[in-house]
Amino acid sequence: MNRVPFPDMKRPLIAILRGIKPEETEAVVGALIENGLTAIEIPLNSPEPFKSIEIAAKMAPANVLIGAGTVLTTEAVDSLYAAGGKLLVTPNVEAEVIIRARDYGMVTMPGVFTPTEALQAARAGATGLKFFPASVLGPSGITAIRAVLPQELVIAAVGGVSDKNFSDYTRAGILAFGLGTSIYKPGMTAAEVAERAKATILAYDAAIGA
Repeated sequence: MNRVPFPDMKRPLIAILRGIKPEETEAVVGALIENGLTAIEIPLNSPEPFKSIEIAAKMAPANVLIGAGTVLTTEAVDSLYAAGGKLLVTPNVEAEVIIRARDYGMVTMPGVFTPTEALQAARAGATGLKFFPASVLGPSGITAIRAVLPQELVIAAVGGVSDKNFSDYTRAGILAFGLGTSIYKPGMTAAEVAERAKATILAYDAAIGA
């Protein structure tokens, strides 16, 4: 099966901007990119998400991955592609959603919690897996499930992971993360996001021994 590969990133960190508004997008996304974040997810339960994604996609350099989270339907995948999105993140495993996004050449990161879900997503051709909530599974739980998965899958921990506990996961070989409220909350200024991004990068680099 031809999987869309995950880009070669120095830091496979996905900043999740749940609740961001279009008028805030350029400044906040700019602050993230300037401070080293190269993957950005705008969940579809945000205000006018496709408008924000289009703004972000147009301003982002070619090496920055812009996309959507909470994608539930193939119609939403079509709209994401039309907006210039290259990253699809879901809270669940819908094979037709993964396949549609894969056919568009998108990086796909469906949400999983169990071995059954993880293997279903792998069979559908997912680029990687978003283990959520990671705070419940923990590094040991994710590692146990990982043992039965295709080695080429990118494994990301999302939910309860932040600059405060990267090392718990990196010690287990989990190096990709989705970061939500630890890096952005609705109403935060671009300057505040920049400070959170800087702290995140410093903590990540320390955790991987960079």
